[in-house]
Amino acid sequence: MVKHQPLQVYEKQVFVSFVTGIYGCRWKRYQRSQDDSSRWECTWFLILCSSFLLLLFWAYFWLVAQNDFNEFNWSVYNHSGKWRDETIPILASTTVGFSYITFLLILALFHISLGQQLNLYWVHKIGVLATFLTTISGVVSVDDIWGDEWDILLVSLQSTAPFLHIGALATVTAMSWLVAGYVVRRERSNFQVMVLLIYIIILLALYLAPLTFTCPCIMDRHSLKPRPHIIGRRGAPMLAPENTVVSFHRALQHGASSLEADVTISVDGVPFLMRDRTLRRTTDVSKVFPARQFDDASFFNWTEIRSLNAGQWFLESDPYWTVETLTARDRSKIGNQTVCSLVELLRLAARANSSALLNIRRVPSEHPRYRSWFMDTLWAVQKAGISPKRVRTVTWTPDTDRGRVRGLQQTTTEKLSVEEIRQRGITSLTLHYSKASHRDIQEYLANNVSVTVYPVNEPWLYSTLWCSGVPSVSSDAPQVLRKVPYPIWLMSRNAYNFIWIASDLVSIAIVIGIFCFQKWRMSGMQNYNPEQIMLSAMVRRSSRDVNIMKEKLIFSELNNGLSSTEELSLYPENGYARYSHGGLSH
Repeated sequence: MVKHQPLQVYEKQVFVSFVTGIYGCRWKRYQRSQDDSSRWECTWFLILCSSFLLLLFWAYFWLVAQNDFNEFNWSVYNHSGKWRDETIPILASTTVGFSYITFLLILALFHISLGQQLNLYWVHKIGVLATFLTTISGVVSVDDIWGDEWDILLVSLQSTAPFLHIGALATVTAMSWLVAGYVVRRERSNFQVMVLLIYIIILLALYLAPLTFTCPCIMDRHSLKPRPHIIGRRGAPMLAPENTVVSFHRALQHGASSLEADVTISVDGVPFLMRDRTLRRTTDVSKVFPARQFDDASFFNWTEIRSLNAGQWFLESDPYWTVETLTARDRSKIGNQTVCSLVELLRLAARANSSALLNIRRVPSEHPRYRSWFMDTLWAVQKAGISPKRVRTVTWTPDTDRGRVRGLQQTTTEKLSVEEIRQRGITSLTLHYSKASHRDIQEYLANNVSVTVYPVNEPWLYSTLWCSGVPSVSSDAPQVLRKVPYPIWLMSRNAYNFIWIASDLVSIAIVIGIFCFQKWRMSGMQNYNPEQIMLSAMVRRSSRDVNIMKEKLIFSELNNGLSSTEELSLYPENGYARYSHGGLSH
């Protein structure tokens, strides 16, 4: 009698080969294993997951920080002394790194779902570690030179939280397939219980997360306030050089109802417009006065300042990638711009029946106009012929000097209580968007305090502030906000509650269904005869669809044995193999 082991027949597994090949460079079947992954490989999987979460946070930060890219480049300029768009390499590297890590994570999850052993290729380990460390260094660098920008994450959640919640809920619900497959195994361990508890806690936290949301755009449509007025912050600096006449013209052409500028005083008492402390970035002072290029702008007289070109830098550096959209006439006009005086700005505002918001920078104490800057400002207002009531000033001075600017509307960038505002005689607030919470805005408006929020350059932020009831915003991009005739999204409280509860119920049903299915599937596999699985699979497949990877015959002779002429044929009708006394023939 002969005992034989059935032929082991394998079908081609192209998808499994693709997954294991790219992830661990294991393209051949004999290289793969369905054993549990080692602790070392599990550690690398955790590093991969940590890299993905960190990059997801990093990518989201830069997505919402587009509102302040101009501020970021200006901060880099103040640290390095060179103006360049540093956001381009950051966005490019973030996109590449996030795509790479996400792809590897998807392959790892496929390994787990297919029951394959994790074995990350050493090249990928270097890539994952390099990406992880590079992202950490980026976070540390941003915190050093632009630490205040982290506030935009919380502000952005007022607009994105409902959508991020739905996305996170869908992702965690889908993860129940892997969690259930691991938890319902026949073997039981404390780690399985811990995984299940962590998953349930995360799921419950997501179900209840909307209770913590503060979204101004979840409101009744009839309660929506009028569209906020747009103030051209330094004109329209994305379309023309900042603080120049052509820039303010562009802002008015794109619907700005008011103009904002940075004012300083020349050594001979002429107020002019300049954002930086020096003239290096926005003029050709390094060519005209190379020995004085690092001097404070206020120590030049007006004749010297007027001799400088204030537009050529914009054409050469193209800070907003908009020069290509300009016509030849526009480029010629921009290339001949000079530094704008305060009188020119106010006359333009008066002709356009507009108002002006002035950020007045106090000159150094050794400056000859240190004590008379407010008189110089009043002189410019009177000379321009504009009503003082249409001029608001933000002065970076002590309260004792602020009170001396008589006749002008005064505002402050400080976040004050209503009582302090009344005591100081301030008529309005100009707040950074990170300081203007929905509750504070409502309190100010209820006490007849006007609020202007800056800088607002993205439609999502403009929509959020619109829903909050902000009467005006200051923007570097009036041409962008002009195209926002209505908030990006607006939803009633009842509608959102319905979506929230329905999403939670659907998620609960799917998770329970997946756990039940995985339990039934696992119990069925445990009760099924492995030999029947193998034989039935061989019967269903034709010879051209399978490959014979291994053939084994195990012989054992009983007491009477076999004659030397006996022959055993294995599946001769399929042409697989035949054993004879002379050997194995095909």
